[in-house]
Amino acid sequence: MFQMGSYPGTLLLASLFHFSHPWSVNNFLMTGPKAYLIYSSSVAAGAQSGIEECKFQFAWDRWNCPERALQLSSHGGLRSANRETAFVHAISSAGVMYTLTRNCSLGDFDNCGCDDSRNGQLGGQGWLWGGCSDNVGFGEAISKQFVDALETGQDARAAMNLHNNEAGRKAVKGTMKRTCKCHGVSGSCTTQTCWLQLPEFREVGTYLKEKYHKGLKVDLLQGAGNSAASRGAIAETFSSISKKELVHLEDSPDYCLENKTLGLLGTEGRECLKRGKALSKWEKRSCQRLCGDCGLAVEEQRAEMVSSCNCKFHWCCAVRCEQCRKRVTKYYCVHKEKRERGGSSLASRKLKRKQP
Repeated sequence: MFQMGSYPGTLLLASLFHFSHPWSVNNFLMTGPKAYLIYSSSVAAGAQSGIEECKFQFAWDRWNCPERALQLSSHGGLRSANRETAFVHAISSAGVMYTLTRNCSLGDFDNCGCDDSRNGQLGGQGWLWGGCSDNVGFGEAISKQFVDALETGQDARAAMNLHNNEAGRKAVKGTMKRTCKCHGVSGSCTTQTCWLQLPEFREVGTYLKEKYHKGLKVDLLQGAGNSAASRGAIAETFSSISKKELVHLEDSPDYCLENKTLGLLGTEGRECLKRGKALSKWEKRSCQRLCGDCGLAVEEQRAEMVSSCNCKFHWCCAVRCEQCRKRVTKYYCVHKEKRERGGSSLASRKLKRKQP
């Protein structure tokens, strides 16, 4: 079975979808149709893939999808409602839908396969629907049953989370690719048969990162409780916003600074990038964003990295490698006074730990 991510799924969704006590996928599934048990591993793998994508997309941002961000509990006042929370809900929902859809098309579920519901119909000028489209409808329906059911509140925060869950599913549908095959005499393309395929999940993540930057703030937090009138106002407000957009209720805290109450570590000690031909503009500006703009200095650290190289297979049956040494330079954010003193820093210790 195709599963994005490598972590077992028993406690994964608990960390993602706001339960403050030990919980497992099976506990939730047993409250609904037992047939859903067959989807549990795909749901867990999909949720994990969403978090891995979150960490990739925000690797060089001040907020970098820390573990604390995944504790979206509705209880105990732990749950935030800022734009980062919006992204976590969207990418997690997208990951679950994506994996269910892919596993369905691969034939891993007895009750699901390719979407051929439009095969033979005219799709556009010169092409017809055909082939084996990824069954995104199935993935959308089952993922919604899992993910949205975990949101039990009826206040503005719950409405925000449900909206962002849906935005994640819309992102999967919106990034699907049309693939076509030509038909005709002697290789001509008189007509085409086309079907829809899932993109790489990285494309979904990049799409949602763009939505994150354009996120909409909804001013509903004050007085938006659980009364019938409040619920009506909340529903009316969110119904007027496109389901494709990410929404949030609160401003984000200052991620430059450590905040133990919120579980924020700040950017001191974070690695940043300065040089490299393959770096994007965003990556090249990471030292300014993480260090300079946060009142920190950039400290350069050099070290010798040892890794296996020039590996050869020897009959039978061993692989022998040489040990290659390479001088590398890395950069870390440190307080300016620490850099001026030239003393040992957190960055130095981190670099040493990264050496084999």
